[in-house]
Amino acid sequence: MLLDNIRQVNDIKKMSEEELEPLAEEIREFLIEKISVTGGHLGSNLGAVELTMALHLALNLPEDKIIWDVGHQSYTHKLLTGRRSGFETLRKYGGMSGFPKRRESDCDAFDTGHSSTSISAGLGLVKARDLNGEKHLVVSVIGDGSLTGGMAYEALNNAARLESNFIIVLNDNNMSISENVGGVSKYLNNVRTADSYLDLRDGVYNTLKDMPKYGNQMVKFIRRAKNSVKQLVIPGMFFEDMGITYLGPVDGHNIGQMVRVFNEAKRVKKAVLVHVLTQKGKGYLPAERHPARFHGAEPFDVETGLPTHPRAKANYTDIFSTVMTKLGQRDEKVVAITAAMPDGTGLKRFRNMYPERFFDVGIAEEHGVTFAAGLAAGGLKPIVAIYSSFLQRAYDQILHDVCIQNLPVVFAIDRAGLVGSDGETHQGIFDLSYLSSIPNMHIMAPKNKWELSDMMKFAVGFGAPIAIRYPRGEAYDGLKEYRQPIVYGKSEWIYKEADICLLAVGSMVKTACQVREQLKEKGYSSCSLINARFVKPLDEDTIESAFETHKLFVAMEENVASGGYGERVRELLDRKKSGKAFLSIAIPDEYVEHGNVELLRQEIEIDADSITRRIIAEYAGL
Repeated sequence: MLLDNIRQVNDIKKMSEEELEPLAEEIREFLIEKISVTGGHLGSNLGAVELTMALHLALNLPEDKIIWDVGHQSYTHKLLTGRRSGFETLRKYGGMSGFPKRRESDCDAFDTGHSSTSISAGLGLVKARDLNGEKHLVVSVIGDGSLTGGMAYEALNNAARLESNFIIVLNDNNMSISENVGGVSKYLNNVRTADSYLDLRDGVYNTLKDMPKYGNQMVKFIRRAKNSVKQLVIPGMFFEDMGITYLGPVDGHNIGQMVRVFNEAKRVKKAVLVHVLTQKGKGYLPAERHPARFHGAEPFDVETGLPTHPRAKANYTDIFSTVMTKLGQRDEKVVAITAAMPDGTGLKRFRNMYPERFFDVGIAEEHGVTFAAGLAAGGLKPIVAIYSSFLQRAYDQILHDVCIQNLPVVFAIDRAGLVGSDGETHQGIFDLSYLSSIPNMHIMAPKNKWELSDMMKFAVGFGAPIAIRYPRGEAYDGLKEYRQPIVYGKSEWIYKEADICLLAVGSMVKTACQVREQLKEKGYSSCSLINARFVKPLDEDTIESAFETHKLFVAMEENVASGGYGERVRELLDRKKSGKAFLSIAIPDEYVEHGNVELLRQEIEIDADSITRRIIAEYAGL
């Protein structure tokens, strides 16, 4: 196998031109085989194989720097830098990350995980290079989906003033996670299909070359001129008008063509954008046909493309999807907003049923939140569905545009808590903290699938900013018999006994039930369980009512300790001079790496066994 010859960085340069295409096919086969077992981002990586190879041929790593926007398309880069053996542990605890990590390799120039950041980071590396008097190249690779994020344009605006080389590669596959939307997508589509430009350019060049004496000189002049033929034919020439040299579009699966364009880009003494056209999922038919499904794939059967472990039960996203369609049917003022993830957030059905009330803003969470504020100010009932870790990007908009005005925006926060294999950048472990700090914000967390439905109905009629956070994965269907009506700011007694009082938030209610059973098995016969329901406002009355009969209060949350629910409970106990013992079960104030969720819970001691052990130790000291 040709892939056997790739043992370290730059080994690809030892290969002949004839070997490159077969190598690309071997890489695809390798990725399909490995990801079918581990799961991971398949579609984006299959589409970027030749692009990555061309970059490695045109650059000298690790001296030259590549910054991958998001970074989920960096698997081929990892292969070409000698990390083939790491794919056995891809996205597993202690193993290779599914994203670029500086600690993994000198060839990973910048840690990424979220969208629209690579141009800003690359520009920083360019200025550092210039100030240090160095000469290496810096390349930022960004997708057309990521280019819908406002931060990318802030960086482009800044990069346009450069007087030294900075290469931006636009990997254009007409997809983010789902199909791209908006003006940027329309503009790039016009560029992609601008055959009139390509035909005219080639025709003009060929005609001029055939002219005796002055033909070649005229071709050279046109190529050097800023206002060249392409500006006459392609509408707008957006990047050129900004002051950024535009090269392309170029076939993203033609290695030789890309290497030639990259070498041309290296000579430009300013910011230059190379527009590369690729196909997401290329080389694997199921991924070509269903690119959204293979964006972040679970383990699958290679022959069929179907998951090897299909879900038996509905997950929380499914429950949210069902509730949204019912809410839309009952109230025509209900509208839904997502940031490029109608499938991932469960809004696809709502979009199909009520397209005029569904808004996909692209990868633009900040805009999405302020847009929702405008909808609310206009008398509608917006529900913003965004993953917990992505909503962090819109903190300022939540504070300034929603909460200062006390507008009735509902935040449906999916993937709250530990999400597992995507690691530090995707763990949803900060939302209780960052949302609790904002006046006028209200926060709920459901214990099971029925409570998510009840909370959504309550939130739509609430009339003020409110967030509902729920975890990734299978929806808990226990405690069905406990379904008291949702009352503002009130928690719910599940088991009312004495001595030990478990105060559990959302997903931790299930864990608390397991803890309670284990405590009883170990001889601790009296243990209460309160389902917090509301993190903000804190139900002080219910907690105070337990002072007389309980010695130890245990707050349980799948959020970092700092600024979380436990801190609020501890502050109440101290303020009321309760004299009660307190134990906080929360995620340590540190970033949590990638790995299986159950294993991560054990490692940070928020699983049932660890919590039971900690409670017994704490109770013994009373």
